[in-house]
Amino acid sequence: MDVKSLQPTTVAANVRSIFACLLDQVSQYLTEGLDRARESLNEAAALRDRYVIGTSVSRRVAAAAASAQEVAASAGESSFRSFMIAVQRCTSSVAILQQYFSNTISRLLLPVDGAHPSACEDMGSAVSVVEAAAHKGLLQCIDTVMSEVERLLSSEQKATDYRTPDDGAAPDHRPTNACIRIVAYLSRVLEVAFSALEGLNKQSFLTELGNRLHKGLLNHWQKFTFSPSGGLRLKRDITEYGDFVRSFNAPSIDEKFELLGIVANVFIVAPESLASLFEGTPSIRKDALRFIQLRDDYKTAKIASMLNYIMSE
Repeated sequence: MDVKSLQPTTVAANVRSIFACLLDQVSQYLTEGLDRARESLNEAAALRDRYVIGTSVSRRVAAAAASAQEVAASAGESSFRSFMIAVQRCTSSVAILQQYFSNTISRLLLPVDGAHPSACEDMGSAVSVVEAAAHKGLLQCIDTVMSEVERLLSSEQKATDYRTPDDGAAPDHRPTNACIRIVAYLSRVLEVAFSALEGLNKQSFLTELGNRLHKGLLNHWQKFTFSPSGGLRLKRDITEYGDFVRSFNAPSIDEKFELLGIVANVFIVAPESLASLFEGTPSIRKDALRFIQLRDDYKTAKIASMLNYIMSE
């Protein structure tokens, strides 16, 4: 039978049924592909967890664990890349499907009231299923990245990085080794994310990663004690991290790292000048109060009593 001889309602019904089957198949195919890529992320996470050890172990055990953790980190980076490529392919497939609907299917459905909106709704539902699978994997990707950042912080950051003796020698203006390693890692691993993600997926992924990185660094630095020259070194690290996250194009993240740079001044200024920091930037008060207690002269300079006076004003 010639399709041209069919009534528009018949054509619309048949096209609608066939397109619904196509949507189901494409949605299932893409979701299963993302799930397979996510399984690789799960395996890498299990490998990381397997080699977490305590602090009271022999050097030999620690060295063996460190080597195994390097292997796990490599597996995590590989799975991250694989998932990003899977997301990129899904994005391309969805775009082709949407273009096919717009160019071919729409004109066959438009003559019949309700057929086109109904098909649009079906397509939206199918795409949402794929996006949900992608979202789960992207969160796992952030977990993968932050696990490696935390491993590098733990293995590369030394107490002497931020508590260098103030013996009159010129301060070290270079970033710490931990910072250099982390920025190099992030630059390398996120290269594929910058090209694979687009639109809201890219924006939300980078914003969430930026927030997690900021929080992780804050928690990490609270494990250390800072001398004035160590405070300068910290500011150099913060500048390095801040310069990198500017590539995220996320103003809220830029602001957080800019404020961190101001907070780091609590380690550099003389005790009697601390009050002026709060007056100039009230928004840093919460973090600054936590950081001040990490000064190496916190007790000897009786800073606690100064703070009580500042807070009572």
